Amino acid sequence: MPLNTQAIGKSFPPVTYAVGREKVREYAQAVGETHPVYLDVDAAREAGYADVVAPPMFAAVYSAPAIGPALFDEEVAIDFARMVHGGQEFRWGPLVVAGDEVTTTATLKDISERGPMAFYVFETVSTNSQDETVCVGTWTNIVRGE
Repeated sequence: MPLNTQAIGKSFPPVTYAVGREKVREYAQAVGETHPVYLDVDAAREAGYADVVAPPMFAAVYSAPAIGPALFDEEVAIDFARMVHGGQEFRWGPLVVAGDEVTTTATLKDISERGPMAFYVFETVSTNSQDETVCVGTWTNIVRGE
């Protein structure tokens, strides 16, 4: 199937994620984070935060829901059955804490071919309620050739 490079630049509807205290704690425990600001409200407040702090890679939790519609978009036309995760990078801004509402918008930044493989690069921009960019993500997905 030919690549639809005309879809490059397409943005998808924003998705808002309400960051919950227990989700932050569960995530921190699941990935082995032990710093008290990730687990204990009092420790986080003593450190100057309003609530427990989300570990940096929690970005995958609040930004991934914005990628789903992009991956299945008919105009982008990814052969999902042949897709593999190629890479993920994040650039962080202000810390995310429990109680924040983070809104993420995904945009298709590039489609290219290398040999029998197609590369789809998406960018997510996540902002908090104060309109601060808390994270910019680059998501690379590879579709293997037949």
